[in-house]
Amino acid sequence: MSTANRGVNIGPPRFKIAVHSIVWLAKSGSVLSSAMIANQVDSHATFMRRVMHALATAGIVESRGGREGGYILRRPADQITLGEIYIAVSTGFVEPEFDVNCGEAGEQLDVELEKILHEAEQRTIEYLCQYTIADVMNRVEFFVM
Repeated sequence: MSTANRGVNIGPPRFKIAVHSIVWLAKSGSVLSSAMIANQVDSHATFMRRVMHALATAGIVESRGGREGGYILRRPADQITLGEIYIAVSTGFVEPEFDVNCGEAGEQLDVELEKILHEAEQRTIEYLCQYTIADVMNRVEFFVM
C-alpha cells in the first residue's frame, strides 16, 4: 500500500514520504540512493530526489555524489523533529493555484481564511516539534532498537 493512501492526510503529501525516508535512512545507518529510498517508500525516484533535495537544503540529510552516492542523515534520529521535516518539505514546492473570482467578499474571505490556515499550520509545526524520528521509530514495533 502506498504511503499516500494511509490514514489521515495533514500537511503536504510529501511529509509522510519524507518521514518514511528519514526513518529508512536512520535504520540503515548508511548512504542510500534515491532509487533505494523510493523503492522502500513506494514512490518514484524523481519525486524522491525532490523531497530529498528539500531535506538536504534544510540540513536534515546530506547528499553524496558519485557512483556510491546517495543520502545520509546529518544528525542522529533523536535530534531530528517532525516539525523541521514538515517545514523542510512545505517550503520550496510550488503547488498549483486555482484562480477563483468571487469579488470583494471572496477576497476578504480569502484573507481571513489564509490567517486561520497560517495559525493552524504554526500550531501543527509546534506540535510536531515535540517528536523526533527516534520517537516515531520507538512507537513502531518493527523499528524497536
